[in-house]
Amino acid sequence: MSQTRPSAVFGKRKEPHTIIIAHGDDIRHFTIRPWMAALCGSVLAAVAIGYLLATSYLVLRDDLIGATVARQARLQQAYEDRISALRTQVDRITSRQLLDQRLMEDKVAELLDRQEELSERNGRMLPLLEKATGAAAGTSDIPIPPAKPEVRADIVLSNAYAASGVANSAAAALARITSRSPAIQGESVSVADRADLIFVTINKSLREIETRQIKKIRTLTENAYKTADTIVSALESAGLKIDETYGSSDAGGPLVPISGAETFDSEVEELDEALSKLDNVRNAATKLPIANPAPGRVVTSGFGVRRDPLIGKPAFHAGIDFRASVGLPVRATGAGTVSRAAWNGGYGRMVEIDHGNGLTTRFAHLSEIKVSDGQTVEAGQLLGLAGSSGRSTGPHIHYEIRRNEKPLNPVKFLKVGKEIGTLL
Repeated sequence: MSQTRPSAVFGKRKEPHTIIIAHGDDIRHFTIRPWMAALCGSVLAAVAIGYLLATSYLVLRDDLIGATVARQARLQQAYEDRISALRTQVDRITSRQLLDQRLMEDKVAELLDRQEELSERNGRMLPLLEKATGAAAGTSDIPIPPAKPEVRADIVLSNAYAASGVANSAAAALARITSRSPAIQGESVSVADRADLIFVTINKSLREIETRQIKKIRTLTENAYKTADTIVSALESAGLKIDETYGSSDAGGPLVPISGAETFDSEVEELDEALSKLDNVRNAATKLPIANPAPGRVVTSGFGVRRDPLIGKPAFHAGIDFRASVGLPVRATGAGTVSRAAWNGGYGRMVEIDHGNGLTTRFAHLSEIKVSDGQTVEAGQLLGLAGSSGRSTGPHIHYEIRRNEKPLNPVKFLKVGKEIGTLL
């Protein structure tokens, strides 16, 4: 074995390890350097660590796999829960939208039904109003709803406006409501909320139309009864009775309030009854001799005792005389039937009209007769022309009213005719 050289460095020097292997005559030796020892130690440590890690993995593999699967399961469950929550929210929103749409459609249908009812009421009212006013032009102040609009899902609100005929007022009311309430300004108000505000305004307008219709009907009913009573009272003041039972019927019973459609039907029936009664009174009044046979002409001789113009002695004058020139039209003062149209002694050419119930009128001293016996005449119809035939001192119209051949003072009848002339 060779000797190593002494180190030139001061102090001891660490010698490398030498491994000697002897086998018989064969002797081998190996010198182990420090780096070789470190390398071997590192390899052994790495093998030991790898062995330990592999052993730990094999031991803990099931736990690690289970934990990973559980984590993935938790993530999947959370994802599914989130999807389910979102689906539930979508379903709730969809259901709310469907409910709002159905609610809007129901409200629009209700509005259209009410509008149709108002239109039907208007159809029932028009004949009565024309009957009450005598002309269709008199119904211009009656609230009339528009024609029924077409219902479409994409223009529900537009049709809701059109159904009431008050779109402008509804829109204005909605604008006022929105401007007054900060809680409903901006986009926070849903379509359903806006529709509710519009429907409330439209319903209010429809109720106002219904109220105006009923109020107008009641006004017409009161006016019809008042007109009929005025005509009857005026005729009775002249001794003319149209109906012995008029205004004397008894009535009574418990109070049973009515509302809604029954109120309208009841008011319409009442108006129809009032108009029928007024028509009956008017028809009866037109048959009575209450018109003036010579409008605008001066009465030259009154009813009763007077000085006879021919002999100058007091005598009874059974009628009144109107100053008239020859050829002036003489017209009937009431409807009736011509009972006599011929020469009648001192009356000269005379026309007598039977008005029924024993009431007759006579037109004497005519220059020409324009009607014949048995002819039916209406009030204001031409009977003849004024003249001076018969016992007369000059052209004039002699007019008499008789009841059961008893002469009556025509002045009372003329006064009544003047009072109620505009009511007939």
